[in-house]
Amino acid sequence: MISASTPAPPPALLLLGPTASGKTACALALARALPVEIISVDSALVYRDMDIGTAKPEAAERALCPHHLIDIISPEESYSAAQFCADARRLMAEIGARGRIPLLVGGTMLYFKALREGLSDLPRADAALRAEIDRRARAEGWPALHAELAHLDPEGAARLAPNDAQRIQRALEIVLVGGKPLAEALARRETPALPHRLITVALSPSARGPLHARIAGRFERMLAAGLLDEVAALRQRYRLTADLPSMRAVGYRQAWACLDGALDAAGLREAGIAATRQLAKRQSTWLTQFRERWPDWVEIDCLRADAAAAAQEAVASRLCLP
Repeated sequence: MISASTPAPPPALLLLGPTASGKTACALALARALPVEIISVDSALVYRDMDIGTAKPEAAERALCPHHLIDIISPEESYSAAQFCADARRLMAEIGARGRIPLLVGGTMLYFKALREGLSDLPRADAALRAEIDRRARAEGWPALHAELAHLDPEGAARLAPNDAQRIQRALEIVLVGGKPLAEALARRETPALPHRLITVALSPSARGPLHARIAGRFERMLAAGLLDEVAALRQRYRLTADLPSMRAVGYRQAWACLDGALDAAGLREAGIAATRQLAKRQSTWLTQFRERWPDWVEIDCLRADAAAAAQEAVASRLCLP
């Protein structure tokens, strides 16, 4: 039994939504109103020198409040959900100890899920096996490897698109190394509950068309800002391959293909916008799952002109602020 004198857990804010839903604007509105420190929940913002294609917050935006988990590793490296959970838990404790509120912002839904619900007990990555899978993918194509996965694990393959390279690779690795179907391997293990009162604000579009228009405009602005030059510079500065997680990120994967001559400028634009729309669709599917399981859920139509103000008002009411 919890006594009346037991102090309430400190608050933490989660702000999530699909790409181009306006998360940065909402986060900055909250930063202007509350003593927050932002923890990025984005698997691409961790990489240094990947600024344009990740829509990384600008210096003036980052000056409003401390930002964490941005520019922490080289594009040559990998960053996992387990690493994120460890880093996020540490940062949330440090931010709370400073008397401030952690604000976790991003669209990498797997990271949010791992932080709130725990990690799956999956086998460690096998570098040799991963290299062999990549070699076969270059020779045979990802649909052929998807077909092989369907033979080994029909249920797991049914959850993945035939060209979803990163997930097909990991699913094959899990089945071949662990000897278990994907669903069995994904069974969650117990993790300590977060010592925070979590307030979740989800930005979700009421219609796809306007969000798709935002996505197209956003990608066109990235191209105009020099996305292709950014990727060319990354290839010169670092020892990169197309199979690295950093270069599989949406926008970077298509720019790499363009630099290799597989896409022209028009094809780059078309492929980048299509891939970003697919990403937004997957992110929205995650939101549907979270909505059913997470308490203190606030959902705001990201297409509202006053979405940032609405998010600020919703958070203030749950923090019992005037």
